[in-house]
Amino acid sequence: MCFIRMFHMAVLVAQRLPKTNPASADTRQRLIDVAAALFADQGFEHVTVREICRDANANVAAVNYHFGDKAGLYRAVIAQAIAVMQETNELTQRAGEGLSHEDRLREFVRIFMSRLTNDGPTSWVHRLMAREMEHPTEALDQVMTQVIGPRMAYLGAIAGAIMGLPPTEIRVMRCIGNLQMLCLVMARKPPASVEKQFAGGFDLEATIHHIAEFSLGGMRAIAAGVP
Repeated sequence: MCFIRMFHMAVLVAQRLPKTNPASADTRQRLIDVAAALFADQGFEHVTVREICRDANANVAAVNYHFGDKAGLYRAVIAQAIAVMQETNELTQRAGEGLSHEDRLREFVRIFMSRLTNDGPTSWVHRLMAREMEHPTEALDQVMTQVIGPRMAYLGAIAGAIMGLPPTEIRVMRCIGNLQMLCLVMARKPPASVEKQFAGGFDLEATIHHIAEFSLGGMRAIAAGVP
């Protein structure tokens, strides 16, 4: 009898719990997906709530209902971007497990560049981050703490070991900063008029190889004191 009574109590509690509305959850995610692309392409200030709701096929009050206001929606977009970038960090670190320091750096460049040049549903992330770097909002501190800081610590440990220097030594920090910037710059597809200057056009694998070996060569030269 005790078991039956407990079972009935559990059923009653479950019935009283608030039900998740699948349609509401779908609308919320649709707003985030649409806003992410618009914010990445136009910037936060130039996108209106009405435009987001129109493209998301949602009621104009949906943003306020789900996020409070446009700023709340932007914070939700940033949270999703951070999750994508943290996944990239995790992938690069897992790929480097058990490898030499040089190969760990090569794996980082391979995965990071592949993610940067991906035209899939998360391609907006790096466009949005480029805007954040040019026109910082309060969200940038969150990105630095949760994504960039851990990434730089990982790369600093690799570069420091390659160079025989402490991970936070200024020469090490400059090298990993250069590595990051080289990836970001070379991941951008050049205009057709510029691309013609490169024999055979943009080659991702060749670019990945160049960035990794160029960076490794530079680290070794700087560590050796080559002027």
